Amino acid sequence: MNLKLRIISLWMPEFILIHEIDRVARITIECLNELLSEYAPENMIWREEVVMKGNISQRRRLMANAHNIRVKTLIDTLGCEDALKIGRRALFKAGLQLGEDARIRLGVSDSLSDLLDAARILYRVLGIEFHIEEEDGKWLLIVDKCSLSSYYTVETCIVLSAADEGVVQGLNKDYSMIFKDRITEGKSQCHACIKTLKIS
Repeated sequence: MNLKLRIISLWMPEFILIHEIDRVARITIECLNELLSEYAPENMIWREEVVMKGNISQRRRLMANAHNIRVKTLIDTLGCEDALKIGRRALFKAGLQLGEDARIRLGVSDSLSDLLDAARILYRVLGIEFHIEEEDGKWLLIVDKCSLSSYYTVETCIVLSAADEGVVQGLNKDYSMIFKDRITEGKSQCHACIKTLKIS
């Protein structure tokens, strides 16, 4: 058992949550800005600086609104299908970076339990609560509550959930995760399938 992970997953003071949400916002917004500098350089709306301020809830909302503006601009420029594809590819890479960094900082081992404890920590920063169900050697991550779902459009959620999928693989290269259902699409819960990439 990774005692450090277990303790942090159970309790994090607000100043740490604020530090971490600012970090997630910076990396994900920079990722979207890079896409827009390539595909929509003439559009000025996404160039406005995002100032993170207030408590953790206010910062989550500011981040989500910044994501919405940038995803919408990408869609207006490229069309929905291409924007989602390109956005998801880029955000997966950003999530991979976040996951790899968290793996080192939190001392995440190769065990599934460490992966899930680390995911619980990162999701707490975002105001997301989940539980795990196992079936036929696969694991289903079920999101019961998501603070971002109140702000995200369906399209923003589709793009940004790729970052979550990247985080999981960054935390442990032997596992992948993919979302099947989302609260923003009218579902009561989000469902994501976690599976091992190891060949037995």
